[in-house]
Amino acid sequence: MTLPEPRIVDFIGEHHILTLAVARENVPYCATCFYAYLPAQNQFIFTSDHETRHIRDVLEGGNPNVAGTIALETKIVGKIRGIQFTGLMQELEGDELKKARSAYLKRFPIARLMPALNLWILSPDFIKMTDNRLGFGKKLIWTA
Repeated sequence: MTLPEPRIVDFIGEHHILTLAVARENVPYCATCFYAYLPAQNQFIFTSDHETRHIRDVLEGGNPNVAGTIALETKIVGKIRGIQFTGLMQELEGDELKKARSAYLKRFPIARLMPALNLWILSPDFIKMTDNRLGFGKKLIWTA
């Protein structure tokens, strides 16, 4: 598996909130999720209850293909950076769940207080990073 270049990995590691986009029967929906990133596997881990709309849309709609963004909020055009991605999302179980739980709780210790920690993994297959520090509109593209 090829990993994204370090500038993309570093950007993802500097942030902790992503916007997740799902669709069910051609009706789109977005949700904001706190995430932990596993750089060696190029995977995002996030928690979300089964009753949330975005999880129901994925599970009941039968479409684990999702999209998302992570963006640096700035008014300075020369500093704009962000990523857009697509990938597959799935609920974690067994040994994968134990590893992911450890990584997620390391990043967000407060999550230990949650009554249930339903963890999901998002494996990107495409990432496009815009980094205006490299030149206006400069794009870095990664595909699985």
